[in-house]
Amino acid sequence: MRADARRNRQRILRAAREVFAEHGIDAPMAGVARRAGVGVATLYRRFPTRDDLVRAAFAHQMHACARVLHEAVADPDPWRGFQRLVETVCDLQRAERGFPEAFVAAFPDSAREHAKMREKASQELIRLIRRAQAAGALRPDFHPSDLAVVLLAHSGLVAALPGDRAASRRLVAYLLEAFRAEPARGALPGPSSLPLDGLPLVAGPHPSPA
Repeated sequence: MRADARRNRQRILRAAREVFAEHGIDAPMAGVARRAGVGVATLYRRFPTRDDLVRAAFAHQMHACARVLHEAVADPDPWRGFQRLVETVCDLQRAERGFPEAFVAAFPDSAREHAKMREKASQELIRLIRRAQAAGALRPDFHPSDLAVVLLAHSGLVAALPGDRAASRRLVAYLLEAFRAEPARGALPGPSSLPLDGLPLVAGPHPSPA
């Protein structure tokens, strides 16, 4: 790939992540092209379908999730593996706000390779959950779909307080604590610096954390 073609590709992927974070992964492809400063024809030459663009834009995050899931399943301590998986996915969510929607999106069945990867990931996740439950660490009524609930809840916090890492870590810790079969003895991460009277409960500018 020529240097100018590589630059165009990187501009498109960067613009796609920004647009998807702001408007969701169903945002018009023309908007991505405008943000990248390229023609729509150039974008479609590089990425013929929306799914191609979404997967390319979040390829690094997808690979990171696949890697941490594999490591979590291989961890002899299933709770530690489960905890690391949740924390890593939420960290990626905070870093790239468009990622969670891409992560849980249902891609077309015609994308066989991607469908196989999703099926394998699903099987590994179920295996990890069952191991953690069998070890008595994870609640017996935990369901894999609860992870989607975690992402949705965390997504709301990230959208309201994009720069508040402390609030993110504390919410994730609370959610993990709720999933434990037995209460933990460790302390939660430090609280957010957001004052109670500064909660973004209405539309308008969000206060920045101290």
